[in-house]
Amino acid sequence: MALRALCVGINDYPGSDMDLAGCVNDAADWRAVLETRGYRVDSLLDADATRTRMIEGLRAIVGDATPGDQLVFTFSGHGSWLPDNDRDEPDARDEMMCPHDVMQQQYVLDDDLHQIFMTKKDGVRLYVISDSCHSGSVVRYAPGGLRPDTTIKARFLPPYMLARGNRAIERAIDRAVNTPAPTKQEFPVLLFSGCQDSEFSYDTSFNGRPNGAFTRTAINALSTPGITTAQAWYDEIRRLLPSQSLPQTPQLYGSDAAKSGPLF
Repeated sequence: MALRALCVGINDYPGSDMDLAGCVNDAADWRAVLETRGYRVDSLLDADATRTRMIEGLRAIVGDATPGDQLVFTFSGHGSWLPDNDRDEPDARDEMMCPHDVMQQQYVLDDDLHQIFMTKKDGVRLYVISDSCHSGSVVRYAPGGLRPDTTIKARFLPPYMLARGNRAIERAIDRAVNTPAPTKQEFPVLLFSGCQDSEFSYDTSFNGRPNGAFTRTAINALSTPGITTAQAWYDEIRRLLPSQSLPQTPQLYGSDAAKSGPLF
């Protein structure tokens, strides 16, 4: 059984004036966790994490995997969305992970991920951990949880920034903003997301070290005794998030069998 992972962390977003601080640390932390568990890990950080290299990296680990293998893909960086052009999204939005060159109109859309993930062979386990925003505003608060020691910052690039004054795209964004139906993207993977589609994932700092709130919480939760399944891990994460200071609601998507199956 082969264990492969790709960890992406992007703090530097040239041309956006919206750089982050904790994403490279997130990728390094995930790499350390996965290597301890026997994974061979490739990393893409900042300028190396272009759209081309992210797509190539994902295609390589998914395409090479055979039944029984386990794969992990982690992404920490900005998220955003653009108007859906092929009408396969009920919310009229294509969500995206923003690569380093996103301001050069280089996007990693949910459609791109769908194409790659659908090539996964039966019997290959693929875990996706996304610590980024997709859209929206804060909607839920609860007491308790971790406390950041610095100002928190949303990992979200506004779609209007990506439109760059193109009125046709701006009008399409206007229409999508007023389309409330939720996205129901189906991937043959187990997806851990840092927040709901209507929320932000936060870039912050703990004990003086920048991190994503979801990443730090999720990694801490792994050390809890008895965490052997994805569902148990998720339940422990949700015990800590959302919190009063970190109002984001992590999500777990996948089949019931995958949720109750072994963790990576």
